[in-house]
Amino acid sequence: MEDFWVFGYASLMWKPGFDFVEQRRARLFGYHRSLCIASYEHRGTRERPGLVMGLDRGGSCVGVAFRVAAADREPVMAYLRARELVTNVYLERTSMLALGDGRNAPAVAYVADRAHGQYAGRLTVDDAVERVCGAVGGMGPNEDYVINTAEHIRLLGIRDHWLEQVVAEIRKRTP
Repeated sequence: MEDFWVFGYASLMWKPGFDFVEQRRARLFGYHRSLCIASYEHRGTRERPGLVMGLDRGGSCVGVAFRVAAADREPVMAYLRARELVTNVYLERTSMLALGDGRNAPAVAYVADRAHGQYAGRLTVDDAVERVCGAVGGMGPNEDYVINTAEHIRLLGIRDHWLEQVVAEIRKRTP
């Protein structure tokens, strides 16, 4: 059994929740980061859904790849499935990453299932802000998730103008 990689593009970047032996900036081709998933568990409820990130088809996404020791495969995959597949809005895929050091590696990634009822699609800044502000789930306020994710993306040197606009509007509405 070999070590394996996990791709983080949102909260996994700043709160992986599992042990890893290496961390690298990485690019996943064929998907882009999008605030496109209605959250009924972690950042909202069925009565007041929030929004979380998904990997949606098209483009590419820069995030963080975590190399996990082969011996930790079973517990890490169990953890990821419990975390990411709560409502089955994500599909578990193995996709090729371009690591920041020039290597390529297959990685586990969780992509948005466009056929799932929680898929929110492409939203305007105003629609996203409306859905995010005031939503709270088991992992806390939706605003915190969006702001933390945007901040970590910025720290990686990634510009996401749409997400930056969403965060600016959220900050105008929250104390």
